[in-house]
Amino acid sequence: MKETLFQKLQRVKPGDIGHIFLFLLACPVSLVYRLFRRDLWLICDNKNEARDNGYWFFRYLREQHPEQDTVYAISRRSPDYQKVKALGKTVSYGSLRHWILYLSARVNISSQKGGKPNAAVCYALEVKGLLKNTRVFLQHGVIKDDMDWLHYENTKMKRFVTSTEREYRFLCEKFGYPEGAIIKTGLCRFDHLHQFTVKPRQLLLMPTWRSWIATPTSASKAIEDTADFRQTTYFRAWSAFLNSPRLHQLLETNDLTLVFYPHRDMQKFLSDFTAGCDRIRKAAWPQDDVQTLLKESAYLITDFSSIAMDFAYMKKRLLYYQFDVSDFRKGQYAEGYFSYEQDGFGRVCYTLEEVLDELTAAVAEQFVNPAAYVRRSEAFFDLYDTHNCERTYQAVKELVE
Repeated sequence: MKETLFQKLQRVKPGDIGHIFLFLLACPVSLVYRLFRRDLWLICDNKNEARDNGYWFFRYLREQHPEQDTVYAISRRSPDYQKVKALGKTVSYGSLRHWILYLSARVNISSQKGGKPNAAVCYALEVKGLLKNTRVFLQHGVIKDDMDWLHYENTKMKRFVTSTEREYRFLCEKFGYPEGAIIKTGLCRFDHLHQFTVKPRQLLLMPTWRSWIATPTSASKAIEDTADFRQTTYFRAWSAFLNSPRLHQLLETNDLTLVFYPHRDMQKFLSDFTAGCDRIRKAAWPQDDVQTLLKESAYLITDFSSIAMDFAYMKKRLLYYQFDVSDFRKGQYAEGYFSYEQDGFGRVCYTLEEVLDELTAAVAEQFVNPAAYVRRSEAFFDLYDTHNCERTYQAVKELVE
Protein backbone atom coordinates (compact mmCIF):
# COMPACT_ATOMS: atom_id res chain seq x y z
CA MET A 1 0.00 0.00 0.00
CA LYS A 2 1.69 3.19 -1.20
CA GLU A 3 1.54 5.86 1.50
CA THR A 4 1.07 9.58 1.03
CA LEU A 5 3.41 12.09 2.70
CA PHE A 6 0.66 12.86 5.23
CA GLN A 7 0.35 9.20 6.19
CA LYS A 8 4.14 8.94 6.61
CA LEU A 9 4.11 12.01 8.84
CA GLN A 10 1.59 10.26 11.10
CA ARG A 11 4.34 7.80 12.01
CA VAL A 12 6.75 10.53 13.12
CA LYS A 13 7.23 10.53 16.91
CA PRO A 14 8.27 13.39 19.22
CA GLY A 15 11.55 11.60 19.90
CA ASP A 16 12.43 11.82 16.21
CA ILE A 17 12.70 15.59 16.53
CA GLY A 18 15.40 15.25 19.17
CA HIS A 19 17.51 13.22 16.77
CA ILE A 20 17.79 16.24 14.49
CA PHE A 21 19.90 17.90 17.19
CA LEU A 22 21.97 14.73 17.70
CA PHE A 23 22.65 14.68 13.98
CA LEU A 24 23.78 18.33 14.01
CA LEU A 25 26.07 17.64 16.98
CA ALA A 26 27.53 14.55 15.34
CA CYS A 27 28.30 16.14 11.95
CA PRO A 28 31.45 18.13 12.86
CA VAL A 29 32.75 15.36 15.12
CA SER A 30 32.36 12.74 12.41
CA LEU A 31 34.45 14.79 9.97
CA VAL A 32 37.42 14.39 12.32
CA TYR A 33 36.57 10.90 13.60
CA ARG A 34 36.55 9.34 10.15
CA LEU A 35 40.22 10.33 9.71
CA PHE A 36 41.13 7.82 12.42
CA ARG A 37 38.79 5.00 11.36
CA ARG A 38 38.87 5.03 7.59
CA ASP A 39 37.58 1.48 7.11
CA LEU A 40 34.84 1.19 9.73
CA TRP A 41 31.93 -1.15 8.99
CA LEU A 42 28.87 -0.40 11.16
CA ILE A 43 26.38 -3.29 11.40
CA CYS A 44 22.97 -3.82 13.00
CA ASP A 45 19.65 -5.63 12.92
CA ASN A 46 16.73 -4.28 14.93
CA LYS A 47 17.42 -1.84 17.78
CA ASN A 48 16.61 -4.40 20.46
CA GLU A 49 17.98 -7.63 19.06
CA ALA A 50 20.82 -9.44 17.33
CA ARG A 51 19.23 -12.48 15.69
CA ASP A 52 19.00 -11.75 11.99
CA ASN A 53 21.36 -11.39 9.04
CA GLY A 54 23.20 -8.45 10.60
CA TYR A 55 24.16 -10.49 13.66
CA TRP A 56 25.24 -13.53 11.64
CA PHE A 57 27.33 -11.33 9.35
CA PHE A 58 28.94 -9.58 12.35
CA ARG A 59 29.69 -12.95 13.92
CA TYR A 60 31.23 -14.17 10.66
CA LEU A 61 33.47 -11.09 10.45
CA ARG A 62 34.66 -11.42 14.03
CA GLU A 63 35.46 -15.11 13.56
CA GLN A 64 36.85 -15.09 10.00
CA HIS A 65 38.08 -11.51 9.50
CA PRO A 66 38.96 -10.08 12.92
CA GLU A 67 41.26 -7.58 11.21
CA GLN A 68 38.21 -5.74 9.83
CA ASP A 69 37.18 -2.71 11.91
CA THR A 70 33.55 -3.52 12.78
CA VAL A 71 31.04 -2.21 15.33
CA TYR A 72 27.55 -3.55 16.05
CA ALA A 73 24.78 -1.12 17.03
CA ILE A 74 22.35 -2.45 19.64
CA SER A 75 20.46 -1.16 22.67
CA ARG A 76 22.27 -1.81 25.93
CA ARG A 77 18.91 -2.95 27.31
CA SER A 78 18.58 -5.64 24.68
CA PRO A 79 18.57 -9.25 25.92
CA ASP A 80 21.10 -9.93 23.15
CA TYR A 81 23.54 -7.20 24.17
CA GLN A 82 25.94 -9.41 26.11
CA LYS A 83 25.98 -11.97 23.29
CA VAL A 84 27.13 -9.32 20.83
CA LYS A 85 29.53 -7.66 23.25
CA ALA A 86 31.29 -10.98 23.70
CA LEU A 87 32.04 -11.00 19.97
CA GLY A 88 33.31 -7.46 19.47
CA LYS A 89 32.77 -3.73 19.72
CA THR A 90 29.28 -2.30 20.18
CA VAL A 91 27.62 1.10 20.23
CA SER A 92 24.40 2.06 22.00
CA TYR A 93 21.63 2.25 19.40
CA GLY A 94 20.34 5.78 18.78
CA SER A 95 23.00 7.47 20.93
CA LEU A 96 25.16 10.44 19.95
CA ARG A 97 28.07 8.04 19.44
CA HIS A 98 25.88 5.93 17.15
CA TRP A 99 25.26 9.03 15.07
CA ILE A 100 28.98 9.80 14.93
CA LEU A 101 29.80 6.26 13.81
CA TYR A 102 26.95 6.24 11.30
CA LEU A 103 28.24 9.42 9.68
CA SER A 104 31.86 8.27 9.87
CA ALA A 105 31.55 4.67 8.71
CA ARG A 106 32.88 3.66 5.35
CA VAL A 107 29.83 1.43 5.01
CA ASN A 108 26.63 0.95 7.01
CA ILE A 109 25.23 -2.59 6.89
CA SER A 110 21.82 -3.67 8.19
CA SER A 111 19.11 -6.29 7.76
CA GLN A 112 16.51 -3.57 8.33
CA LYS A 113 15.73 -0.61 6.11
CA GLY A 114 15.36 1.40 9.31
CA GLY A 115 18.68 0.15 10.70
CA LYS A 116 20.16 3.56 11.51
CA PRO A 117 20.30 5.93 14.52
CA ASN A 118 16.86 7.29 13.67
CA ALA A 119 14.82 6.00 10.74
CA ALA A 120 12.76 9.17 10.19
CA VAL A 121 15.65 11.65 10.21
CA CYS A 122 17.97 9.43 8.19
CA TYR A 123 15.23 8.78 5.64
CA ALA A 124 14.80 12.52 5.08
CA LEU A 125 18.56 13.03 4.76
CA GLU A 126 19.38 10.05 2.58
CA VAL A 127 16.44 9.87 0.21
CA LYS A 128 16.47 13.63 -0.41
CA GLY A 129 20.17 13.47 -1.24
CA LEU A 130 21.45 15.50 1.72
CA LEU A 131 23.46 12.56 3.08
CA LYS A 132 25.20 10.38 0.51
CA ASN A 133 26.59 7.57 2.62
CA THR A 134 27.27 3.97 1.58
CA ARG A 135 24.65 1.50 2.79
CA VAL A 136 24.27 -2.25 2.26
CA PHE A 137 20.90 -3.86 2.84
CA LEU A 138 21.30 -7.46 4.03
CA GLN A 139 17.54 -7.97 3.94
CA HIS A 140 15.14 -9.47 6.43
CA GLY A 141 13.86 -12.26 4.18
CA VAL A 142 13.42 -13.41 0.59
CA ILE A 143 11.31 -10.84 -1.28
CA LYS A 144 8.39 -12.21 -3.26
CA ASP A 145 6.04 -9.20 -3.38
CA ASP A 146 6.26 -5.75 -4.93
CA MET A 147 7.26 -3.66 -1.91
CA ASP A 148 7.31 -0.06 -3.10
CA TRP A 149 8.93 1.17 0.11
CA LEU A 150 12.06 -0.76 -0.90
CA HIS A 151 12.24 0.74 -4.38
CA TYR A 152 15.41 2.71 -5.05
CA GLU A 153 13.62 6.06 -4.93
CA ASN A 154 12.69 5.29 -1.31
CA THR A 155 16.04 3.95 -0.11
CA LYS A 156 19.01 5.10 -2.27
CA MET A 157 20.97 2.08 -0.98
CA LYS A 158 24.22 1.16 -2.70
CA ARG A 159 23.83 -2.62 -2.44
CA PHE A 160 20.75 -4.79 -1.98
CA VAL A 161 21.18 -8.49 -1.14
CA THR A 162 19.03 -11.16 -2.79
CA SER A 163 19.07 -14.95 -2.38
CA THR A 164 17.56 -16.58 -5.47
CA GLU A 165 17.70 -16.05 -9.21
CA ARG A 166 13.99 -15.26 -9.50
CA GLU A 167 14.13 -12.73 -6.67
CA TYR A 168 17.26 -11.18 -8.17
CA ARG A 169 15.71 -10.77 -11.63
CA PHE A 170 12.47 -9.38 -10.20
CA LEU A 171 14.25 -6.68 -8.19
CA CYS A 172 16.50 -5.76 -11.10
CA GLU A 173 13.46 -5.30 -13.32
CA LYS A 174 11.00 -3.66 -10.89
CA PHE A 175 12.77 -1.87 -8.04
CA GLY A 176 14.63 0.77 -10.05
CA TYR A 177 18.16 0.27 -8.69
CA PRO A 178 21.23 1.22 -10.76
CA GLU A 179 23.02 -1.60 -12.55
CA GLY A 180 25.15 -3.60 -10.12
CA ALA A 181 23.33 -2.46 -6.97
CA ILE A 182 21.28 -5.66 -6.70
CA ILE A 183 23.53 -8.58 -5.74
CA LYS A 184 22.85 -12.28 -5.26
CA THR A 185 24.80 -13.56 -2.26
CA GLY A 186 22.15 -15.32 -0.15
CA LEU A 187 20.93 -14.43 3.34
CA CYS A 188 23.64 -14.64 5.97
CA ARG A 189 21.39 -16.54 8.36
CA PHE A 190 20.91 -19.32 5.78
CA ASP A 191 24.45 -20.50 6.59
CA HIS A 192 23.03 -21.87 9.84
CA LEU A 193 20.02 -23.70 8.41
CA HIS A 194 21.94 -26.75 7.26
CA GLN A 195 22.32 -28.44 10.63
CA PHE A 196 19.32 -28.79 12.90
CA THR A 197 17.55 -31.25 15.16
CA VAL A 198 13.78 -31.52 14.77
CA LYS A 199 11.37 -32.06 17.63
CA PRO A 200 9.09 -34.48 15.76
CA ARG A 201 5.98 -33.54 17.74
CA GLN A 202 6.33 -29.75 17.66
CA LEU A 203 4.25 -27.66 15.25
CA LEU A 204 4.83 -23.96 14.68
CA LEU A 205 2.19 -21.32 13.97
CA MET A 206 3.90 -18.11 12.82
CA PRO A 207 1.70 -15.60 10.97
CA THR A 208 3.09 -12.32 9.68
CA TRP A 209 1.97 -8.80 10.58
CA ARG A 210 -0.78 -6.59 9.17
CA SER A 211 0.50 -3.06 8.68
CA TRP A 212 -2.93 -1.44 9.00
CA ILE A 213 -3.35 -3.05 12.44
CA ALA A 214 0.20 -2.89 13.83
CA THR A 215 0.82 0.77 12.93
CA PRO A 216 -2.55 2.25 11.99
CA THR A 217 -2.89 5.51 10.08
CA SER A 218 -5.86 7.26 8.50
CA ALA A 219 -5.48 4.84 5.57
CA SER A 220 -6.21 1.85 7.80
CA LYS A 221 -9.94 2.57 7.76
CA ALA A 222 -10.02 1.73 4.06
CA ILE A 223 -9.26 -1.86 5.05
CA GLU A 224 -11.19 -2.30 8.32
CA ASP A 225 -11.90 -0.68 11.68
CA THR A 226 -8.89 -1.43 13.89
CA ALA A 227 -10.08 0.37 17.03
CA ASP A 228 -10.90 -2.97 18.67
CA PHE A 229 -8.26 -5.56 17.83
CA ARG A 230 -10.57 -8.41 18.83
CA GLN A 231 -12.95 -7.43 16.05
CA THR A 232 -10.33 -7.55 13.29
CA THR A 233 -10.36 -10.33 10.73
CA TYR A 234 -6.81 -11.24 11.78
CA PHE A 235 -7.76 -11.85 15.40
CA ARG A 236 -11.00 -13.67 14.65
CA ALA A 237 -9.37 -16.05 12.14
CA TRP A 238 -6.38 -17.03 14.25
CA SER A 239 -8.43 -17.16 17.44
CA ALA A 240 -10.90 -19.53 15.76
CA PHE A 241 -8.02 -21.79 14.74
CA LEU A 242 -6.38 -21.77 18.19
CA ASN A 243 -9.70 -22.56 19.88
CA SER A 244 -10.89 -25.17 17.38
CA PRO A 245 -12.06 -28.36 19.19
CA ARG A 246 -10.92 -30.32 16.16
CA LEU A 247 -7.39 -28.90 16.50
CA HIS A 248 -7.34 -29.65 20.22
CA GLN A 249 -8.39 -33.25 19.61
CA LEU A 250 -5.78 -33.66 16.87
CA LEU A 251 -3.02 -32.40 19.17
CA GLU A 252 -4.17 -34.54 22.09
CA THR A 253 -4.69 -37.74 20.14
CA ASN A 254 -1.27 -37.52 18.47
CA ASP A 255 0.68 -36.16 21.45
CA LEU A 256 1.57 -32.93 19.61
CA THR A 257 2.34 -29.40 20.79
CA LEU A 258 1.70 -26.19 18.88
CA VAL A 259 3.85 -23.08 19.39
CA PHE A 260 2.12 -19.80 18.49
CA TYR A 261 4.57 -17.01 17.69
CA PRO A 262 3.09 -13.93 15.94
CA HIS A 263 5.28 -11.49 14.02
CA ARG A 264 7.34 -9.07 16.11
CA ASP A 265 5.01 -6.17 15.25
CA MET A 266 1.99 -8.20 16.40
CA GLN A 267 3.51 -9.46 19.65
CA LYS A 268 1.82 -6.62 21.55
CA PHE A 269 -1.50 -8.37 20.91
CA LEU A 270 -0.36 -11.77 22.18
CA SER A 271 -2.27 -11.47 25.47
CA ASP A 272 -5.54 -11.07 23.55
CA PHE A 273 -5.29 -14.62 22.28
CA THR A 274 -6.47 -17.57 24.32
CA ALA A 275 -6.39 -21.27 23.57
CA GLY A 276 -8.32 -23.66 25.73
CA CYS A 277 -5.72 -26.38 25.41
CA ASP A 278 -2.52 -26.93 27.36
CA ARG A 279 -0.87 -28.34 24.23
CA ILE A 280 -0.73 -24.84 22.73
CA ARG A 281 2.05 -22.54 23.91
CA LYS A 282 2.11 -18.83 23.24
CA ALA A 283 5.72 -17.89 22.46
CA ALA A 284 7.00 -14.39 23.04
CA TRP A 285 10.02 -12.29 22.20
CA PRO A 286 12.69 -12.20 23.59
CA GLN A 287 12.39 -15.54 25.37
CA ASP A 288 11.85 -17.38 22.11
CA ASP A 289 14.15 -17.13 19.10
CA VAL A 290 12.63 -17.29 15.61
CA GLN A 291 15.43 -19.25 13.96
CA THR A 292 15.52 -21.77 16.81
CA LEU A 293 11.77 -22.36 16.51
CA LEU A 294 12.02 -22.77 12.75
CA LYS A 295 14.87 -25.25 12.97
CA GLU A 296 13.37 -27.43 15.69
CA SER A 297 9.73 -27.55 14.49
CA ALA A 298 8.48 -30.39 12.32
CA TYR A 299 5.71 -28.43 10.59
CA LEU A 300 4.86 -24.78 9.90
CA ILE A 301 1.54 -22.99 9.57
CA THR A 302 1.84 -19.44 8.27
CA ASP A 303 0.06 -17.01 5.96
CA PHE A 304 2.19 -14.64 3.84
CA SER A 305 5.31 -14.58 5.99
CA SER A 306 8.70 -14.85 4.31
CA ILE A 307 9.80 -17.15 7.14
CA ALA A 308 8.15 -19.85 5.04
CA MET A 309 11.19 -19.43 2.80
CA ASP A 310 13.51 -20.43 5.66
CA PHE A 311 11.33 -23.45 6.38
CA ALA A 312 11.24 -24.45 2.72
CA TYR A 313 15.01 -23.97 2.51
CA MET A 314 15.24 -26.74 5.11
CA LYS A 315 12.85 -28.78 2.91
CA LYS A 316 10.28 -29.16 5.68
CA ARG A 317 6.51 -29.36 5.26
CA LEU A 318 4.26 -26.32 5.67
CA LEU A 319 0.90 -24.79 4.80
CA TYR A 320 -0.34 -21.27 4.05
CA TYR A 321 -3.60 -20.04 5.63
CA GLN A 322 -4.65 -16.95 3.65
CA PHE A 323 -8.07 -15.98 4.93
CA ASP A 324 -7.65 -12.26 4.10
CA VAL A 325 -5.74 -12.35 0.83
CA SER A 326 -7.67 -9.48 -0.80
CA ASP A 327 -7.18 -7.15 2.19
CA PHE A 328 -3.49 -8.10 2.41
CA ARG A 329 -2.93 -7.26 -1.24
CA LYS A 330 -4.83 -4.01 -0.95
CA GLY A 331 -3.45 -2.87 2.39
CA GLN A 332 0.09 -4.24 2.57
CA TYR A 333 1.97 -5.83 -0.34
CA ALA A 334 1.06 -6.01 -4.01
CA GLU A 335 1.67 -9.38 -5.63
CA GLY A 336 5.07 -9.80 -7.24
CA TYR A 337 6.57 -12.71 -9.18
CA PHE A 338 5.62 -15.40 -6.64
CA SER A 339 2.31 -17.24 -6.90
CA TYR A 340 1.49 -19.21 -3.77
CA GLU A 341 -0.64 -21.62 -5.76
CA GLN A 342 1.92 -22.20 -8.52
CA ASP A 343 5.21 -21.60 -6.69
CA GLY A 344 4.42 -22.12 -3.00
CA PHE A 345 6.09 -24.76 -0.84
CA GLY A 346 2.89 -26.13 0.69
CA ARG A 347 -0.86 -26.23 0.30
CA VAL A 348 -2.66 -22.88 0.20
CA CYS A 349 -5.78 -22.85 2.41
CA TYR A 350 -8.49 -20.18 2.56
CA THR A 351 -10.85 -21.61 5.18
CA LEU A 352 -10.40 -23.09 8.64
CA GLU A 353 -11.72 -26.46 7.50
CA GLU A 354 -9.13 -26.63 4.71
CA VAL A 355 -6.38 -25.91 7.23
CA LEU A 356 -7.57 -28.63 9.58
CA ASP A 357 -7.92 -31.11 6.71
CA GLU A 358 -4.37 -30.44 5.53
CA LEU A 359 -2.99 -30.57 9.06
CA THR A 360 -4.74 -33.89 9.67
CA ALA A 361 -3.23 -35.30 6.48
CA ALA A 362 0.24 -34.05 7.44
CA VAL A 363 -0.01 -35.71 10.85
CA ALA A 364 -1.09 -38.99 9.26
CA GLU A 365 1.90 -38.81 6.91
CA GLN A 366 4.28 -38.01 9.82
CA PHE A 367 5.03 -34.58 8.31
CA VAL A 368 6.89 -36.04 5.34
CA ASN A 369 7.18 -33.27 2.77
CA PRO A 370 5.49 -34.21 -0.55
CA ALA A 371 8.00 -34.66 -3.38
CA ALA A 372 6.40 -31.89 -5.45
CA TYR A 373 7.19 -29.29 -2.80
CA VAL A 374 10.72 -30.60 -2.30
CA ARG A 375 11.32 -30.18 -6.05
CA ARG A 376 9.96 -26.64 -5.91
CA SER A 377 12.33 -25.82 -3.07
CA GLU A 378 15.35 -27.27 -4.83
CA ALA A 379 14.55 -25.39 -8.03
CA PHE A 380 13.89 -22.10 -6.24
CA PHE A 381 16.98 -21.98 -4.00
CA ASP A 382 19.74 -22.08 -6.60
CA LEU A 383 22.20 -20.98 -3.88
CA TYR A 384 22.23 -23.79 -1.33
CA ASP A 385 25.42 -23.89 0.72
CA THR A 386 27.11 -22.40 3.78
CA HIS A 387 28.91 -19.56 1.96
CA ASN A 388 26.30 -16.79 2.16
CA CYS A 389 28.30 -14.73 4.67
CA GLU A 390 31.45 -15.23 2.63
CA ARG A 391 29.80 -14.02 -0.59
CA THR A 392 28.36 -11.03 1.26
CA TYR A 393 31.78 -10.16 2.65
CA GLN A 394 33.35 -10.25 -0.80
CA ALA A 395 30.55 -8.07 -2.19
CA VAL A 396 31.04 -5.44 0.52
CA LYS A 397 34.83 -5.50 0.01
CA GLU A 398 34.38 -4.90 -3.69
CA LEU A 399 32.00 -2.02 -2.96
CA VAL A 400 34.25 -0.16 -0.52
CA GLU A 401 37.44 -0.73 -2.49
